[in-house]
Order: sequence, then C-alpha cells, then structure tokens
Amino acid sequence: MSAEELEKYETEMELTLYREYRDVVGIFKYVVETDRRFYLCNQVDVKARSESGDVFFEVSMSDAWVWDMYRPARFAKNVKVLTFKDVNVEELAPQEIDPPKD
Repeated sequence: MSAEELEKYETEMELTLYREYRDVVGIFKYVVETDRRFYLCNQVDVKARSESGDVFFEVSMSDAWVWDMYRPARFAKNVKVLTFKDVNVEELAPQEIDPPKD
C-alpha cells in the first residue's frame, strides 16, 4: 500500500467516524476526554486514587461510545480508564448535542 493510498484510507475512516459521531451524539449525556481517548456516555464516575504517593484517576463509564477509528466496535457497555493525566467531563445540554447538519 502506498503512502497516498494509506492517507486516502485514513481520511475516509475519519469521515466515517465523524458521521457516526454525528448520528449518535444525541443519545448521550456526557462527553469524557482523557489523554488518550474521547468518549460519549450516559453515566460517568471519576475517582481520584492514591498509591505510593502517586495520584491517578479511575474513570468508570456505562453505555459508552469511543472515538477511535481503529476500533471495529465503538459501543461499549462498560469502560474503565486509569490515568495519571487530566480527565475532562462535561454534561451536554440539549442544545449542545445537536450536531451541524450536512
């Protein structure tokens, strides 16, 4: 596969992912952003944990969708993330979850 073919494939995958996001965002209540992934979910719980003096976050989500173009299945019933980095959780208001129309 040439570099040009790979770039075209990745562009098509990103467009497909955006379209899927646009179609599903209205069914979720929260946006969760970690250092590695972006999630939509309907239930989220963030707990700060400490072990050996280091602080990390345990993020538990239910009924989630993962923004990752390389995952064959982006819907997950339960997701747990452990991270030493920042976690951003936002509750979506109804007007915020209307994506732009084509």
